[in-house]
Amino acid sequence: MLELFTVISLTIVVAVVPGPDFAVVLRNALTGGRLAGIMTALGIAMALGVHVTYALAGIGLIVSQSILLFNTLKLLSAAYLIFLGVTMYRTASSDMPSGADKKGMSPYRAIRWGFLTNVTNPKATMFALSVFLQVTSPQTPLWTQIGYGVIMASGVFLWFVLVTLFFTLPSVRARFLRAKLWMERSFGVVLALFGVGIALTTNSTRP
Repeated sequence: MLELFTVISLTIVVAVVPGPDFAVVLRNALTGGRLAGIMTALGIAMALGVHVTYALAGIGLIVSQSILLFNTLKLLSAAYLIFLGVTMYRTASSDMPSGADKKGMSPYRAIRWGFLTNVTNPKATMFALSVFLQVTSPQTPLWTQIGYGVIMASGVFLWFVLVTLFFTLPSVRARFLRAKLWMERSFGVVLALFGVGIALTTNSTRP
């Protein structure tokens, strides 16, 4: 029971703290509509499932213990976030979306954005690894650990669905879209800064 409570608590904290995932979900929900936000959240949950899988397989431990591998992952994450941020900034437009929920960002593209943003995030890697190294024990059954992974992915997905539902309320979304150009450029800058921050923490020591 203590393990379950700890997993749920850690999932809530990790989901709520703003980061690249939050920025991508918010941007896609506001500019692409509710479906785009939910599909982005699904992509993030799928990526977290990848982190959980290799944490259970022991690959995550190998990565965390290898300075070269971990720093390589960090640099890939940084490069992707900077690329995403620059792209978002350059393609920002003040044009108001028309029928965004139906004609906006495709579900596949939204899932891809969410998946790639999370799967390349070293913090997500360490989150999954820390749960299975510090919360569980060798006596914890495999199916129980898999259940914890499902809880983690489902919890993060649910949080970002709630974020999407709130920010796509007509009154809330309308206020943001009045400053659409500024908003999209701001999200681009934020994502690029996240990438720069990750790159600057790449060094010869593990977290």
